[in-house]
Formats: sequence, structure tokens, C-alpha cells
Amino acid sequence: MGSSVRQRAAGGAAHDARTDVALTAAGWALGLLLTLLVVAVPWVVVAVPSRTAHLVLHTADACIALLAAYLLWGRYLRAGRLSDLLLVQGLVLLAVAGLGLSTVTALLLDAPRGTLDAWVPLALRVMGTCLLALAALPRATRVPTHPVARAWTVAPWVTAALVSATLWLARDILPPAVDTLPPLVGSQTEPVPGHPLLAALHLVTAVLLLLASVGFTARAARDRDELMRWLGPACALGAFARVNYALNPTLYTDWLYAGDVLRTAFHGVLLIGALREVRQYWSGLATEAVLQDRRRLAREIHDGVMQELSYIRSVAHDLRGHHAAADQIREAATRAMDEARAAVHALRRLESEPLAQVLQHAAREVADRHGLTLEADLDPAVETEPDHVHALTRIAREALTNAARHGAASTVHLTLRRDGDARVLSVRDDGGGFASARPETRGGGYGLLTMRERAESLPGTLEVDSQPGQGSVVTVTW
Repeated sequence: MGSSVRQRAAGGAAHDARTDVALTAAGWALGLLLTLLVVAVPWVVVAVPSRTAHLVLHTADACIALLAAYLLWGRYLRAGRLSDLLLVQGLVLLAVAGLGLSTVTALLLDAPRGTLDAWVPLALRVMGTCLLALAALPRATRVPTHPVARAWTVAPWVTAALVSATLWLARDILPPAVDTLPPLVGSQTEPVPGHPLLAALHLVTAVLLLLASVGFTARAARDRDELMRWLGPACALGAFARVNYALNPTLYTDWLYAGDVLRTAFHGVLLIGALREVRQYWSGLATEAVLQDRRRLAREIHDGVMQELSYIRSVAHDLRGHHAAADQIREAATRAMDEARAAVHALRRLESEPLAQVLQHAAREVADRHGLTLEADLDPAVETEPDHVHALTRIAREALTNAARHGAASTVHLTLRRDGDARVLSVRDDGGGFASARPETRGGGYGLLTMRERAESLPGTLEVDSQPGQGSVVTVTW
């Protein structure tokens, strides 16, 4: 009796990684294309006068950033990851900088137009972008200790207050961010001249966002995180928005610029990620509730039905030789215990457990119970829907059990592989076999029927190939 297992290298995550890279590449391509059009084509419109559109987009962008920050705050409370906390603070700073801060600053603070109302929001955007870039670093995902978490919670806001106070104290010497106001006539096709420092800070934020785009994409491929997957292309679009702002500085709520469109695209992609995060969260809660109920049912079966069956089997064993039906009762109790044990394993199995691992565990258990030598060649890259795993496992258990009880087999080969677009599970034994046209001679009539029904429910097909004295092969293709 023994078990030898050979497994090929896993490759199940390749599709997810390619999707993550493709989404981010699409964000880079879209942002670069629009930027090149603005720069290289003279007649492309740089800005159009539209106070309403400008106000709507800025408000929507800030609301989306706050929504995403709220969701990430929940993630931080659940997992305690520093990267989530950095994302929360970065998005909140970006939202505050865009939620009418320029207008509020101009109204409440005594400073020339285009100074404090330009430099304070820009300083907050630079700080928020720095936090996003830090969140994309792998080391930023470590769970912090409580003092570190408290420090990171307060530090960005203290820094923002200090920077704003410093700029207010220096308001008399601050240079105007943009030199001239554009006339509200027609549309702009020429850039508005701006201060070199303004363009430099926009380019710095663009570089940081591009680095964050790469970092978030790498994290999404590694962790299979749905929100990180969308942060990659979002940051790419945001980066090219900053490039457009560096080329065409804007401080005017009466105008809608190309950079504004790209910035809204950044927040739009962020909204997609936030909505998918919400869906994933509620789906996870529902799955956890189902798993809790499955665990409860498994405990009930184990502590109730299996204990009674074990008692029946022990009593039947004591009656052996005294009653003709004792052996039949003992065998029936053993089979019932096998079924109950299989049900317990199916209920306790996590939905994320790979098919190959589930099959290996179930096959080894049956093989050890019946004294079979198991040889398994299971490709871990073969995946299937969670609802199909139970049916395939029961087919494999039934085939192995029939090989031991009715075929008197000593070795069983279990194979899971791909055949083109199809997936194939096969069980081959070296037992006595049977005439394929009359499987009931082996006692497997009902068992074969249930295996066929399970295979058809996948949907798939079941084939049985056997000859007397040459063993049997049971193959499921779906």
C-alpha cells in the first residue's frame, strides 16, 4: 500500500497577470495618444470655455476619490496594511485639493490671484501623489505596529498644515503660477504660459504616478487584488493628465482643458475599481456565510451520523458467525461511513482549494483505506468551476472504490490533464476488469449510472473502457 504523486509546475496565475498588464498598457497608450495629439497637432483644441463642465468634473472627481478612500479605510481596518492607509490619505489629499480649495483660498485668504489659490492645492496634490507612490511599493504593504500606524495617520495632515501655513506666510513673495488670463472667446489652441516651478511640480507628480502605475500592476499580479488591478491604468491616466497640465497650466474654472479630461478618466477608472471592490467584498461575505454553514453541517454529520454508523459496524462485527446478515450489515455500514466521510470532506473543503489538490487528497484517502497503490499525475494548471469540483471528486472516489471492491485492483493511476480546450480526468486500474457492455456484472451498475449523471451535469461525458482480465479505464471529459 502506498502513494506516489507527480505534479507539473503550476501556471494558473498567467492569465490574471496578462490582464493586469494589458489594462495598464491601455491606460498608458490612451494617455500618451491624447498628449501627443495636443502637442503635435496644431489644430487640436487645448481648452474650451465651459464653467458648468469644469465644475461637474471637479466635483465628481473629488467624490470618487473620497468614496475610494472610504473603501480603502475599511480594508485598512480589516487587514491593517500600511499600503491601504497610505492610499486613503493620498486620495483624501487629492480630493481636498480638487474640491474647490482654490476658490476657498482666494476668498478667505488675503493674497493676489494666482498665488496662494494655485500653490496650496498644488502642494497638496504633490503630497497626495507621493503617498500613492509609497503605497505602490512592496515594502509599504507590511502590517505596521500600533505606534507606527498612529504616526502615519497624523503625519500627512500635520505636514499639509505646515506647508499651507508656510505658503500663507510667504504669500507676498509668491510668484503668480500663470502669467496671463485667456480671453473667454472661442477655444484655445495655444498653451497659456506658466511659471517654470508649476510645470516642474506637475512633471514630478507625473513621474510619481507612472511609477505608482507600474507598482500597482505588479502588486495586482502578485496578490490578485481587484482594486490594485484598476489602480495601475488609473495612475497612468493621471500621470498624463499632469503632463498636460505642465504643458498647458490651468487655474481657471471657466475653462475645460485636455488635462481635465484625463484627470476625470483617472477617477473614472478608480470608480470602476471601487465598485468591483464593493462587489468582491459582499461576495466574500456571502461565501464566508456559506462556508460557515457547511462547516456546521460537517460537524453535525461527523458527530452524529458517523458515530451511529460506527456503532452499527462494531455491533455487526461482534455478531459475525452468529447471524447470516451480520457481514452484509457491516459492509453496508462501512459504505455508509465512506459516503458520510466524503460528504464531510466536501462540506469542509474551501472553495479556493485547487482541483488537483482536492482530487489528490480524496484519492489518497480511498487508496489508503482499500490498500491500493496510487499513482497520480495531476496538472495543477487545470481549473474548473467550484460547483464542478464536488462532482469530479465523487466520480474519482467511486471509480477507485469500484476498482478495489469489484476489480480486486492493486494499483490505480489517476490523471488530470488538458487535451486542447477540453479537460480530462481519468482513473485506470490493473484489476480484473469486466465486459464493457455489462458493467452490472461487476456490481457497478448504479455506481456507473451516478458517475455518468454527474459527468453530464458538468456538462461533460463519461467513458468506460474495460475488458475481462485487463483492468478498466474511467474517463471524464468536460
